Amino acid sequence: MESNRKTAIIAGVLFLTVLASTILSGSLSGSIDDPNDLTAVSADELQVLTGVLFMVILTASVVAIPIVMFPVLKRHSGRLALGYVGARIFEGLFDVVVFGIAPLLLLTLSLEFVEAGAPVDSYFQTSGALLIALRDWSSILENFPYGLGALILNIVLYRSELVPRWLSVWGLIGAILILAMGLLRLFGYPAIFLAIPIILNELVLAILLIARGFNSSALASEPAETTMN
Repeated sequence: MESNRKTAIIAGVLFLTVLASTILSGSLSGSIDDPNDLTAVSADELQVLTGVLFMVILTASVVAIPIVMFPVLKRHSGRLALGYVGARIFEGLFDVVVFGIAPLLLLTLSLEFVEAGAPVDSYFQTSGALLIALRDWSSILENFPYGLGALILNIVLYRSELVPRWLSVWGLIGAILILAMGLLRLFGYPAIFLAIPIILNELVLAILLIARGFNSSALASEPAETTMN
């Protein structure tokens, strides 16, 4: 029981870390949104690097959540628990490769632009626009592994009753909305507001895990053997 309590607390802290890192990294990325003003990127070098650091923290937390929760989730469905790990690792790859490396490449491009004294209308702007487009398209595609991971997690939570079912139903709805948001954004329709339910759900889930842990009655009724089903 003690190990389950620690697992719940660690998972809750990791969920909060993801939310905080997302906000902090996003707030520091304003200067890399305009490829026509590369000098602003080089001027905000420390800000860009700090944003990347928060993105690394976010990525590590995203990948750590399913790994930490795996021993508990696998007792109820080994396959779904493994699927949750895979989905969040895939999501983490998007974070570190695109949201971590793309700003660093843009910063390098900006420093070279300033050093070379290149004209405003040059290949530097084209390269910068491509890097920003890569980040933006990847932020859309990232919704799919994120939504899939949230869907898998909340299916297991609903079936196991490790948390109140109203919370896992909320999470299921939020996961479906995230997947819908990804499709809408893919075809050019802004739908960022659809992310609000899952963000609030994960905030409440994190607080509940830290304050109360997993449902003790659900833990007590766990099967004696784990099967990959």
